[in-house]
Amino acid sequence: MNQILVTEKLYVTPELKRKKKIYKLYFFLSVFLVCSLFSYYIYAEYDRNKNEEISKEILSSIDLTGTNEKQTDDTTVRIDDNVLIVTLGEEESNEQEIDITKLAKDAQNYIQEVEEQSINNVIEEEPVQQETYTTETGATYTTNSILNIPSLGINYPILTTDQQHIDEILKISLVKFWGGNPNEVGNYVIVGHNYKNKKMFGKLSSIKIGDEIELTDLTGRTLTYEVYDIYKVSPEDTSCTSQKTDGKKEVTLITCTNYGTQRLIVKAREK
Repeated sequence: MNQILVTEKLYVTPELKRKKKIYKLYFFLSVFLVCSLFSYYIYAEYDRNKNEEISKEILSSIDLTGTNEKQTDDTTVRIDDNVLIVTLGEEESNEQEIDITKLAKDAQNYIQEVEEQSINNVIEEEPVQQETYTTETGATYTTNSILNIPSLGINYPILTTDQQHIDEILKISLVKFWGGNPNEVGNYVIVGHNYKNKKMFGKLSSIKIGDEIELTDLTGRTLTYEVYDIYKVSPEDTSCTSQKTDGKKEVTLITCTNYGTQRLIVKAREK
C-alpha cells in the first residue's frame, strides 16, 4: 500500500512576526544588560582598588610626632630597715639605697616648685597639624586617627569631613561619624563600608568579644580597647552613638549588614 506523506505548511502570520521581533529585542536587551552590569562591576572594583591605594598612601604619610612603643617597667622595690631599695632591671646586680626621709623631702620640694611654675606660667599644648586633602569633586577631608584591629588585619586611617561629603569620603577610607577627639573620654564613632572583597570593614563581622582594637591619635599615642558587645540594629537606630560612657573611653564601629537592611555595631572600651 502506498503511503502518502503530507507535510503541514507553516504559515507566517503577522502575529508570529511580531513575537519574533519581540524575542530578538529581549535577547539584545539581555545581552546589553549583562555587558553593562559586568562593565559596572569591573569599574566599581577598579574604583575600590584606586581608593584603597589612596587610603594606604594617607596612612603611610601620617607623621606621628609622638611614640607608641609600649614600655615595660622592670623596676623592683623593697624596704629594709627604713631604707628604700630600688633595683633597675633584672640584670642589674647593683642596688641603690635611698633614704625614705630624704626622698620624701625632695619630692615635696619638687611638687612645690611645679605648682609655683604652673601658677606663673600658662602651658599651651601645640595643636596637632592635620593635612587637608581634596577630592576631584572638591570635597575636603583630613586625617584624625589610625584604627588597627590585629585579629582581622584591619589597618586604616580615620578621616573627617563635613556631613554632606561623608558618602564620598567613605569610598576612600573609614570615617569618623560622631564623638570628640580620639582617645578621650566619650564615644568615638567610626563608620566604614562592608565590601565583599574584605576591604574596609568587610571582615568586621568576624570580630569576637574580647578582641582588641588599637586607636592611635596624631600625637602617636596608642590606646587599646577591648570589644565588649556586638549587635545589629535598624538603620534608623542611632542609640549606639550616645556619648554617655560613665566617664570611660569607648570606640564604636558601624558598618552595613544583611544587604544594607541593618547595621552591625561593635562596642569596645579602653582596657
